Amino acid sequence: MTDADDWVYGVHAVTGVLTHNPGRVRVVYLQRSRRDARLEDVRELARSVGVRVDLVDRRRLDQHSDGPHQGVVAQCHGLELAGESQFESAFAAFPQPRLLLLLDGVTDPRNLGACLRTACAAGVQAVLLPKRRSAPLNSVALKTAAGGAEGLMLVQVTNLARRMNWLRDQGVWVIGATTETSALWSEVDYGGDVAMVLGSEDKGLRSLTAKSCDQLVGIPMTGAVASLNVSVATGVLLFEVLRQRRLRG
Repeated sequence: MTDADDWVYGVHAVTGVLTHNPGRVRVVYLQRSRRDARLEDVRELARSVGVRVDLVDRRRLDQHSDGPHQGVVAQCHGLELAGESQFESAFAAFPQPRLLLLLDGVTDPRNLGACLRTACAAGVQAVLLPKRRSAPLNSVALKTAAGGAEGLMLVQVTNLARRMNWLRDQGVWVIGATTETSALWSEVDYGGDVAMVLGSEDKGLRSLTAKSCDQLVGIPMTGAVASLNVSVATGVLLFEVLRQRRLRG
């Protein structure tokens, strides 16, 4: 699920890892010829947490990025996913009402990263990822997450349906997103502990995953497309939870 050594690139992604998990960062590389106030902020942040900063040519940065790096790349220790026993130990301490995200077979790293960014912004405490049929948490996913991965507990799950049953036993309301239901996402009460489950980009939730949910909800489509991108659907659902909870104060 992780690279032996992660190359995190882009201003937001590098700032995120320096802020939330500076111990992961071996060295920050900045583009020597680039003049950018945001890079100066990254430099000062790195120095404040004791991380070495090297100035290098752009070609060096290009070698370790799969897209626009904005003049900054960080060489990091691989981001380790938490195990299920760690998750169980941490679960009781999560602020209530809890909000969790389960991704069932999201295999595109950019979609995974976008889901993690949204999850962090919405106040999700943990994201559960199946050991199989899941995108790697690589540099592309981390860049797309824009620092969001660092603010989440990321948990590798051997059997997603079994873990969902465990959550239900803890009193968590497990809600799956699917196009095969008439129940609207906005008509559900999200006041208690909630685990939101979203499926793969092409097939959605697997049958066993859907059967393990307490409730299935859908976002109606009125245009020519049949479904939303998984990261967009994640945003719609998670921020409905956030909206309802804020209304309650």
